[in-house]
Amino acid sequence: MKLSLFEDYQPIAAIAVTPSGVKRLLSLCDATDATLWIPASCQDAIDGTTHPRVQVYTGSLTDHLAQIWPDCRAFIFCLATGAVVRAIAPLLQHKSIDPAVVVVDEAGKFTISLCSGHQGGADRLTQAVASHIGATPVLTGASSALQLPGIDVLGVPFGWTRGEGNWTAVSAAIARQEPVEVIQEVGCTLWQENLPENHPFVLESPDDSKPPKARVWISATQRQFAPNSEFPKVQWHPRVLWVGVGCERGTSRRVVESAIAQVCQSHHFAQAAIAGIATIDIKADEVGLLELCEARQWPLKTFSSEVLKSVSVPTPSTVVEQEVGTPSVAEAAAIVAAQELTSPGETFNSLLVSKQIFRLEGEPGAVTVAIAQSEREYTGREGKLWLVGTGPGALNQMTPAAQTAITTADLVIGYTLYIDLIKPLLRPGQLVQSLPITQERQRAELAIGFAQWGLTVAVISSGDAGIYGMAGLVLEQLRDGGWDGKTPGVQVFPGITALQAAASRVGTPLMHDFCAISLSDLLTPWTMIEKRLEAAAAADFVVALYNPRSRTRTEQIAIAQAIFLKHRKPETPVAIVRSAYREDEQITLTTLEKLLENPIDMLSTILIGNQSTSLYENWMITPRGYLGFETR
Repeated sequence: MKLSLFEDYQPIAAIAVTPSGVKRLLSLCDATDATLWIPASCQDAIDGTTHPRVQVYTGSLTDHLAQIWPDCRAFIFCLATGAVVRAIAPLLQHKSIDPAVVVVDEAGKFTISLCSGHQGGADRLTQAVASHIGATPVLTGASSALQLPGIDVLGVPFGWTRGEGNWTAVSAAIARQEPVEVIQEVGCTLWQENLPENHPFVLESPDDSKPPKARVWISATQRQFAPNSEFPKVQWHPRVLWVGVGCERGTSRRVVESAIAQVCQSHHFAQAAIAGIATIDIKADEVGLLELCEARQWPLKTFSSEVLKSVSVPTPSTVVEQEVGTPSVAEAAAIVAAQELTSPGETFNSLLVSKQIFRLEGEPGAVTVAIAQSEREYTGREGKLWLVGTGPGALNQMTPAAQTAITTADLVIGYTLYIDLIKPLLRPGQLVQSLPITQERQRAELAIGFAQWGLTVAVISSGDAGIYGMAGLVLEQLRDGGWDGKTPGVQVFPGITALQAAASRVGTPLMHDFCAISLSDLLTPWTMIEKRLEAAAAADFVVALYNPRSRTRTEQIAIAQAIFLKHRKPETPVAIVRSAYREDEQITLTTLEKLLENPIDMLSTILIGNQSTSLYENWMITPRGYLGFETR
């Protein structure tokens, strides 16, 4: 199933008013699922044909923008920046609700984040569009220049809710690189691990010699800030609170909502930190609960009486047990819901508020409320796994879709060397996890865990992710974990393989039937590898050897050479290509008998020709017709 890289920005409107602008945005609209709006005068730019993504507007552009502005989350203009500013100025309200506005120049050299860069997502969209069309992104915000995440979008990947505070003043302190104290009581701290050196955040106790100029609270607590304070503060609320609810049949939404508000107020909890409602399964159709959850966009989690009665609670009730088969609903349900977001094997004292009973005068029913806290926050997002092939290593050898997948991901996971190669594609503040070369399984497990939690994760492999890469391992582990094939969503982005890259550097060695064989016996028994070498050599395939030699595995390449010499002439052409298209690229053309006289390591790909292959003026050529055979 194909997943959209631009799903977070839908619906997108693209605007072009010149023929060249129409042509520039037309292919981009196919990739972004955007609707391209053009004036009638530009219809000739699409050769007068009907295009499914093109709509013609009548009247002035200003009037048309006013009509579609409320319905779109993002706009991409191919128009002069000044003209865009004048056109959208009357429509702008506040950065918290304005759509993303991006401008692409007609030459396609630059993409500019013009409006709502952080909260509207224009900065991210600008970089995604730039990756897709091969342009330079222009981000003018101070946080981008400092390679920092915007403080007003810091918690977006984790589903945090932005709370009260003076966001403008705190952002200004960060831009001035003044010390900004961060007090994080709950929520994921992965963002801290990805901060650049010399960042302004004070994550430990402040230094008295450099007192902080602003403060960021990351907490489930609702704090009240003085509106005219000279010390600016803001608060993020990770969604870690699970409200357990038991109620009489027919209890109204008002009763439940009022009870939750009273409990939160008396315990100084932020309602913005509520992850969802938990109750017994026989209440899954309770109208008041359903109405409240729909209005607040809270999930409603239900559990059987068997599950609930297995939970130890402080205030069990025999009356409740006689009624529904478990001595606790509110407390037990809150605890079970919170445990689902707690690390396996961890003991976490999750119950914060024991059950409390509420009624509301003039409203039907009664409700029991308890609150538990999960170790990990609820993101409220559906995760995705992008399995990305980065090709040989040079950015211009990557497909635009692969570059865009990396740029748009919340988190990028890969081998340390490969992460270094794609650093120019990373956004300021983007989450990155790099692991050593031998930890492929750990990388896959980490990626799956984060995607199941709700993040969009790009797992990168050199070459093609589906050829000796991470894609197979990730899908294998998903299968073993009972994956339903849908959630998290998965998409594989192909890349130029090592054998393709190596072949392109030496000529046309793959013009006839060929195969690839890895000499690594970490995942395949050597006896099987030997059988494949014998079969390929005897069948006269052109052969690409992957992983030919490591520091601890040195004999396999010699055995492979001996096998091929049984079936092929000693002067059979051989190419050894190391780090194709990278700065330290090395190319060696030799013969089968002299293969071992040359340096070979894990970064080398070896191409062994067939009986038709020859060397000509330092080019390796395999004819299309085998041994001169060609039908005419």
